[in-house]
Amino acid sequence: MDTKPTPGNFAPNLELKLIGGETFSLKSSKPQLIDMLVFYRGYHCPLCKDFLHKLNGLAGAFLEAGANVVAVSMDTEERAQKSKEEWGLDNLSIAYGLSEEAARAWGLHITESIKEVEPQTFSEPALFWVLADKKIYLMDVASMPFARPDLELLLAKVPAITAGYPARGTK
Repeated sequence: MDTKPTPGNFAPNLELKLIGGETFSLKSSKPQLIDMLVFYRGYHCPLCKDFLHKLNGLAGAFLEAGANVVAVSMDTEERAQKSKEEWGLDNLSIAYGLSEEAARAWGLHITESIKEVEPQTFSEPALFWVLADKKIYLMDVASMPFARPDLELLLAKVPAITAGYPARGTK
């Protein structure tokens, strides 16, 4: 039996601490339309820095469109705090401490360190849209740090949900 997440089915559970002391719980989140979960590799990743910096600039527009944005990594609190501060991510909720088990439940690709600056184990990038009913609407799971979705295009497509466009890839 395939247990990887698929569009149209319920998302795996996700409950993590946020920088700032709060907790993000997918189960109790009440987004206007979607929770947009952006899994990133961690503080060591310059491509993550660029991607999240761009997302930070669009965070208000995503929120206005109905998307609650949360960036998630396997980083420790200290490393996640450095990401938030040093990368200037003042508009993003930064969740940390994703376990390898939880990353695998989300279908993320797991990598072992090849450089001294990297943690021993971390997940590769992914992006999910989870509807308010907790079903996956969109998923983009990468195996390389440079494979990322176009944020402006995604922002422009949030209204597809209210227009009745169904989740795809459900067969």
